[in-house]
Amino acid sequence: MPRYTGIHHLAFATGNMEETIRFWRDLLGMRLVYSYGRSGYRQYLFALSEQTFIAFFEWPGVEKLPHRPPGTPVSGPFAFDHVAIGVAGDEDLWNLTVRLSAAGFPASDVVDHGFVRSLYAFDNNGIPIEFSSPVSGIDLARQPALADSDPPAAAREGSEPVPGCWPQPTPLTEEDKILVRGEGWDQFREPADRST
Repeated sequence: MPRYTGIHHLAFATGNMEETIRFWRDLLGMRLVYSYGRSGYRQYLFALSEQTFIAFFEWPGVEKLPHRPPGTPVSGPFAFDHVAIGVAGDEDLWNLTVRLSAAGFPASDVVDHGFVRSLYAFDNNGIPIEFSSPVSGIDLARQPALADSDPPAAAREGSEPVPGCWPQPTPLTEEDKILVRGEGWDQFREPADRST
């Protein structure tokens, strides 16, 4: 099995990088740690932690999302509901409440879900954000809480991965391991190395 280390980044789109920088860096206090751009294309990353980032592509014509409360059912093609950002404790939720409100971004009351306490808001692009504070003594990674009254068959098998559900992959040979250069590659090379 792969060795996961957490979410590296969540990627979103914006039509206005200036407003997005002001919200994520200046209002929420996340460091701007990466920027790459050229005419008609930008990608910026804001640090949530040392290894977790929020990324934005700026594309002309991107429109803000309409506000829809997280968890509200929808129909038709749909995949993204909201992004939840962990904070250290409840005081961080209260601090975010006043910061967002002072800047004109409405925030919900703090909601106690039993395993986390949450504050809900929207960024300048209309992206729904949840800020989550841990509840002392609750550790879902160590003690899962599975309480669906009518779970699908796969969920009834428990928390742990079930072997044999998928075909075994054939390992790649060294010749099959192809690495191609992507956007921004040249930003991390010495000028003499950029021709390779």
